[in-house]
Amino acid sequence: MDLDALAKQHGWSAEEARLRNALCEIGKLCYQRNYIVGADGNLSAKLPDGTILITPAGAMKGFLAPHNLAHIDVEGRVLDAGPKPSSEVGIHLVSYRERPEMKAVLHCHPPHAVALTLVGIDMQLPIIPEIIVTIGGIPTAPFATPGTSELPESIRGLVKCSDTLVMQNHGSVTLGTSLMDAYKKLDMLEHTARILWLAHSIGHVKPLSPEAVRKLLETRKLLGIQTTNTLENRCAR
Repeated sequence: MDLDALAKQHGWSAEEARLRNALCEIGKLCYQRNYIVGADGNLSAKLPDGTILITPAGAMKGFLAPHNLAHIDVEGRVLDAGPKPSSEVGIHLVSYRERPEMKAVLHCHPPHAVALTLVGIDMQLPIIPEIIVTIGGIPTAPFATPGTSELPESIRGLVKCSDTLVMQNHGSVTLGTSLMDAYKKLDMLEHTARILWLAHSIGHVKPLSPEAVRKLLETRKLLGIQTTNTLENRCAR
């Protein structure tokens, strides 16, 4: 796709054209990986001026074109006479308000992660070393009715201290400093859920000891990792 021609055709900046195209590509990837199906989920990215590009209401995220996206301000108001945003726009608005450094938010329905919330398996427990060292763990927000103001309020406390979370009986939210960063965390979240799914189907799952966790967290400094970590900041505890 010629992004320069696309930008000129629609009157977008080069960065807006790039970001619109990237959102569509991430939507395709999420659809191909079964992180979303049908019209499920919603994806967004923040432009340099602070306004937000977000997938529109009722759209199949695997089949979007750049001009299909909604463009909103920080209050959720539609700009440029474009389409209406997702009914779950509140997830994105609360995430950007609480974490202004973040540039992208993905709300998806990864099946293994959602399944674990149905049976009360805690993804915040320290099990997998790579997760402990990077994001720490994945906290669970209580159930809230989708499409209502309950939903963003149910995650407000967690997005302050975690880049990844799952919502009871519903889906996941991942925040990133870029779209690819948010997608990477989604990948990590669902991969963790698949491992836990397999482990729980075999037998009892035993978290690592506090001493083992302490040693793993100490390696963050050695590796130069400065990402938000829910075991360091005791998110959801």
